[in-house]
Amino acid sequence: QVQLVESGGGLVQAGGSLRLSCAGSGRTLSSFAMGWFRQAPGKEREFVAAINWITGSTYTYYADSVKGRFTISRDNAKNTVYLQMNSLKPEDTAVYYCAASYVLRATNEAHFGSWGQGTQVTVSS
Repeated sequence: QVQLVESGGGLVQAGGSLRLSCAGSGRTLSSFAMGWFRQAPGKEREFVAAINWITGSTYTYYADSVKGRFTISRDNAKNTVYLQMNSLKPEDTAVYYCAASYVLRATNEAHFGSWGQGTQVTVSS
């Protein structure tokens, strides 16, 4: 089992940037497909981005709503996955969760078995 801890959330004005971090312990994150999800008040949790490492190559996937604005990346030395969020919009306001999956190319929430506690991102207009 891997333990995940998110950080980096906060309050930012529209058009601003934040970088979320997901630190792993107990297992090496490169063993998993890693994903970011978010849940806004009154809405279901939704997929944001995912990163996979398969036979030495990195594959990334993004929700259409964040494509071109968000970037998912990893730092193996720190056992950490990041979500760089640029050009933030008020509709990006949500609790952001980091998650780990054993399923290659996973983007479906049901395939992620380990979750962090979440970090709040609030974008003001």
